[in-house]
Amino acid sequence: MKCLVTGGAGFIGSHLVDKLIKKGNRVVVIDNLSGGKKENLNPRAKFYKIDFGSPAIGRILKKERPEVVFHYAAQIDVVKSIKDPRSDAKTSYLGTIQFLDGCRKAGVKRVIFASSVGVFGDSKNLPLRENEPLNPLSPYSVNKLAIEKYLNFCQSMGWLDFVCLRYANVFGPRQKSAGEGGVVAIFTDCVLKGKRPTIFGNGLQTRDFLYVEDAVISAISAIGAAPGSIYNVGTNKEINVKNLLKLVCLKIGKSIKPAFSSFRQGEIIRSRVDYSKIKKDLGWRPQYSLEEGLEETIKWFKGQIINFK
Repeated sequence: MKCLVTGGAGFIGSHLVDKLIKKGNRVVVIDNLSGGKKENLNPRAKFYKIDFGSPAIGRILKKERPEVVFHYAAQIDVVKSIKDPRSDAKTSYLGTIQFLDGCRKAGVKRVIFASSVGVFGDSKNLPLRENEPLNPLSPYSVNKLAIEKYLNFCQSMGWLDFVCLRYANVFGPRQKSAGEGGVVAIFTDCVLKGKRPTIFGNGLQTRDFLYVEDAVISAISAIGAAPGSIYNVGTNKEINVKNLLKLVCLKIGKSIKPAFSSFRQGEIIRSRVDYSKIKKDLGWRPQYSLEEGLEETIKWFKGQIINFK
């Protein structure tokens, strides 16, 4: 099968590319390298350095004619989306409309979209199921939801079909520890370097952490899902941020006390994700515990730090 991955030099996207190629698929990568890294690129994938929302994207799609597209590129910084919502919408939502138009004209059969459980906002009904009310708290999550709705429109018009995967907090090797980096990456990097990480708020806010390998397997499983399927993808377990830091310290063998700052805008207080629907339909379930995922993540970060002792 020929697949195309947007954001294929990024964190989740590069792992997805590796897995698709390992399974014998031909893979095309689209990435502008604004967030992705050249070193993440699989040498067996065909690479185009371009924005997925570029007017030129249609020519690439027509040339390559992928059967399945994994749309994993996005502006991923929630805080940045709040500070500059116009830019966020231009990149994520309007860029995706441009991209999907190219997919339609190229005859793409299916688009698998990396959405987020952020579309639910700060729901009190945990664990989160797919039919919970949707109340996104940031432009980042608003755009994720808007893309879900636009994909549904495309399918209703008979242009292409789609599957949406609403991910919990994905972590693992290759995740950035700076800027929009995930909290696991930030904590791991800080503790390894003996620096104090910052916790926003009181640290009692919880997250459901999904290891990147499990996220990738869910994406590949979605190739066989029914058209228009939407799945929550998580572990149905939560841990608060303070205890996460303690666990990272324990795994590394250091004790680091955090600094505290005020809550960030758009902050979700609790998150835990029910995965029973994707388990029932596709047989997917997480294979990595948080502890196992942390061990793999720490091992990778150690390899990135020169002269780590």
